[in-house]
Amino acid sequence: MDEVAGIYARESTYLDRYVQLGVAQGRVISVSFPTAPDDDAASAHDLLDRIAAYLQGERDDFADVTVALTVPTDRRRVLEAVREIPYGEDASVAQLARMAPDIDPDDEADVTTVREALADNPAPIFVPDHRVRDGPSAAPPAVEQKLRSLEGL
Repeated sequence: MDEVAGIYARESTYLDRYVQLGVAQGRVISVSFPTAPDDDAASAHDLLDRIAAYLQGERDDFADVTVALTVPTDRRRVLEAVREIPYGEDASVAQLARMAPDIDPDDEADVTTVREALADNPAPIFVPDHRVRDGPSAAPPAVEQKLRSLEGL
């Protein structure tokens, strides 16, 4: 991955908006879907090329992409478990809670933690919260639905 830190954005006709990445020290720190990119966003980045191919139907699980999850430990466990859901498959919030270490799917507070982690996911697509069928997504609803559709979910 390109090691240059910065903000990168490219328009996606499939999503009808931009995909914008924040990158630092070779790690993705954020992904968003604005209707217009930040003024200082560059358009050339290898991850934007991969996302464009993915949005055109090329399978990519992005497992090799390093995501800097600067979130509390319990939420990081949840988001790391989300990355284990394979392309084209989905899981429920309860299944995800069972996948995440030290999260009890029968504990209401833990289920709340799972939902909050999904809603505050800093890097949708790379942490594919759209694969959690009954949970919130950090991506806008229209983007989430298009990502689900793309993967046949």
